[in-house]
Amino acid sequence: MKAQPQSSHYINGRFVDDERGAPIAVIYPATGETIATLHSATPNVIELAVEAARAAQPAWARLKPVERGRILRRAADILRARNEELARLETLDTGKAIQETLVADAPSAADCLEYFAGAIGAYNGDFIDLGGPFAYTRREALGVCVGIGAWNYPIQIAGWKSAPALAMGNAVVFKPSENTPLSALALAEIYTEAGLPDGLFNVVQGYGDVGGALVEHDVVAKVSVTGSVPTGRKVLSLAGSKMKHATMELGGKSPLIVFDDADLENAIGGAMLGNFYSTGQICSNGTRVFVQKDLHDRFVERLVERTKKIRIGDPLDPETQMGPLVS
Repeated sequence: MKAQPQSSHYINGRFVDDERGAPIAVIYPATGETIATLHSATPNVIELAVEAARAAQPAWARLKPVERGRILRRAADILRARNEELARLETLDTGKAIQETLVADAPSAADCLEYFAGAIGAYNGDFIDLGGPFAYTRREALGVCVGIGAWNYPIQIAGWKSAPALAMGNAVVFKPSENTPLSALALAEIYTEAGLPDGLFNVVQGYGDVGGALVEHDVVAKVSVTGSVPTGRKVLSLAGSKMKHATMELGGKSPLIVFDDADLENAIGGAMLGNFYSTGQICSNGTRVFVQKDLHDRFVERLVERTKKIRIGDPLDPETQMGPLVS
């Protein structure tokens, strides 16, 4: 079972693997099999990606917003047309059950591209009446934006970070998680096929050192990270020291609280969704369920009954409801 892409990186509209840094083994979580081997970006590869983005961005920003939106809409259509193959790729990369990746991964990326494709045409500044004099504001692109993705929703995160940035006229350099590096490359190809000019969506692979190099690069104006709190602290500290815009989407550990007037089956369904969806590997995971004392025993008894019925197995089997942990 192989899922070897053409190369490790996608820069300026083409695959690049001329220089090979540390190897990145892509493991299929269901079997432990290595399905692809990529390589971390060298400093020169990082520089090539950032320079490609910097060079391509001004002309892209000068296009009418509706013209940028048309390209994003075409990319959304391609994502939907190739949903089955993208879902299989995502399942091989993450181990998530294919019944989930078919409905929650590439489709949600497509929804995001479609939304911003339509929204950008009406995204304007403000008119401010000062009682005679007036002021107005303009929305302008920042320039080169860096996205750093997490391993639980790889193509969704790549789409969610790139769509608003591209719609607004920015260029993007995206680094996927080293655990799930494949689908961002597929998205990059789709953007090119949809008509996105070369250099506007670049993918570089790597470990934390590559992410750090991108964050501190002088050309980069904005950083967006999805990941752990410790990683977020490091990135936000580095971005802040260079006065860069930064957005953090970090893991949460919020509990569910169930009172004795709740509908029992609905409450249990919510608890199961909050703890078992995506095999529990999701930033909105409930992690703890606090149940009022009078309801506790009935809640636990019924929860155990329903949990035993969850079908665990081969994540490529459409009947499987829960696959393996990513590692």
